[in-house]
Order: sequence, then structure tokens, then C-alpha cells
Amino acid sequence: MHYRTLGKSGLKVSPISLGAMNFGDSAYFAGCDRTEARRIIDRFLSSGHNLIDTADGYTSGESEQIIGDALRGRRDRVVVSTKAFLPQGDGPNQRGLSRAHLTHALEASLRRLNTDYIDIYYCHQWDPDTPIEETMATLDGFIRSGKVRYLGCSNFTAAQIVESQWAAQRVGGTAFTALQAQYSLIARTIEAEILPACHRHGLGVTAWSPLGSGVLTGRYRDTVAEGDSRLGRLLASPAPMAQRWAGDLLTDHNLGIANEVARAATELDTTAAAVALAWVAGRPDITSTLIGPRTIEQLDENLTEIDLPTELTERLDALSAPANEPVNGMFTSAA
Repeated sequence: MHYRTLGKSGLKVSPISLGAMNFGDSAYFAGCDRTEARRIIDRFLSSGHNLIDTADGYTSGESEQIIGDALRGRRDRVVVSTKAFLPQGDGPNQRGLSRAHLTHALEASLRRLNTDYIDIYYCHQWDPDTPIEETMATLDGFIRSGKVRYLGCSNFTAAQIVESQWAAQRVGGTAFTALQAQYSLIARTIEAEILPACHRHGLGVTAWSPLGSGVLTGRYRDTVAEGDSRLGRLLASPAPMAQRWAGDLLTDHNLGIANEVARAATELDTTAAAVALAWVAGRPDITSTLIGPRTIEQLDENLTEIDLPTELTERLDALSAPANEPVNGMFTSAA
């Protein structure tokens, strides 16, 4: 296993990360039960990979509990990341990145994960209601207490990343080491500003949704998803945000890219998932690629690593390049 250094740190992480959003019961996703989740965790770790990612908001905390139970007796061999921001109750101080909420959220995650420390603690999203200095000072306190070892942010803009790093300097605290961001052949907006900001400020990048919520696997043939599929459930959801999310994924443009990925998979005698994952893993600014299997079969498929021929990579680059931007003009050397 060729481990990679996470940003400007000494932490070694595997090139593939195991996302645990599917572990437990979910209103929107077809999750997996504890038995299957345990099988997935065991197989993932036995393959040599070491980074498992979750969040306090995944399946109402059940995801963290499943991971905590599965890692008994081997916690020190695994890099565990979790996140805070999402509501943990109805109260006004039970969400966000305030000192009040983060302190409560961290203690709750530690209990559910059955651990004394979190390897990477992420701010799940930006909080416009809390001064960033308060957030960074609070996170630095977690580092000093030994309850957290590295800090990260998720879904931040380039400006928010830079502002956070500057705020950490102002309060004499610890800066972010990692970013989680959506990135795939159908979601490349981070190339313009976010990846360069991460490179300049020393953040390693983990790409989430590298399969475009299943679109790049070839599961969806048109813009109307089946009701029993993930995107079908989101489209049928009463939540406007869920409907919009699914609708933005199921476009003719994205389905055209998925068709090209399927064509490439046929040429290479592999799966569409393997091609899509290989494209993300091959980007020079990506530290780790986050997969989210809900069955052991999906895990085995996602762990299939291939090398894309240069010609094929260039073909996918050109087809999926964001409008009015150069295909490869936004990448620098690995952070």
C-alpha cells in the first residue's frame, strides 16, 4: 500500500477512504445494517487501507456507533475522521460551529465512537453566524486537550479556507490540514479556486462522491430516476433541497459523460465505477478518494484499482471540462 501524507502534516492516509454515510438507517438512502457494515469495515482494513470517515449527522449518530463497535481492539491502527455542524437537537445552540455546539458535539462523537480521540475533526460546512476566530480557537483547544489530532473543513469555498487559515494565525491556533470536497467527472468546480487554495495553504484533499451519487456507474439511463434508487428517493422527497440535488445530477450533460465512462470501461474490460474512481485518484491534488459502499460487493468493486491510459484520460478531461475553463490548467503538484 502506498500511503500519502495528508497536506502539510506527517499523517499517512490510504489513497482510498471508506465513507460511512450508508451505515445504519437513513430516510433518504438505502443504508446497510450493522452486520454488513462490519463486514465492509473488516474487508476495507484487511485490504491495507486505513482511513474511515463519518459524521455526527450520518444516520442520526448510528454510523459513528457502528464504527466505534467495529474498531474495538484495533483503534490505534485506523485513522478516523468525523464532522460537526449539523443539528443535534432542536435548540438554537445545537448546531453550527460555535464553541457551545462544537464542545458538545465532540464529546458526543467521542462517546459514540468509543474512543479518546478523533484523528481528523472536520467542520462539516461554513457557519455564517459564528465568528471564524471563535471556531478556530475552539478547535485549537481540542488539539491541545489531545481529543483531536488534526483539523479539517468540508464544503468550504476557497475564500472560506483562506479566511480560516488566517483566523488560526490570529488566535495563535492550529490551522486546517484537510479539506473534503465534492469532486468527480461531473463535478469539477473545485479546480478553479479551491484546489489552488488548498495547495497554497497546505491542505490535503479528500474527494467525496467520486461516482456522482451513482450517475457515473451507469445506473441511470435518463433524467427520470427509478423510485427505489438513491436519486429516485431524493426526487420523491418532500425536501426541496433533496429534489434540487438529484435534479442537478440527472442532466443530459452528466448522462453523456456517464455514457463515455461506460464506453471506456468496455475498452479496458473493467467497470464504469473503476474508470470514474481512477480518474479522480489520478488527479495530482487529490490525497484520497472517498467511497461509500453499502454492500460488500460494492466495496470490492470500488477497491479495484486501474491505471487509465493517457489518451483515455485526456478524452475524459475534454468531455467533462467545466465551461470556459482549460482542461488541465488548474492543477499544480500534489499538496
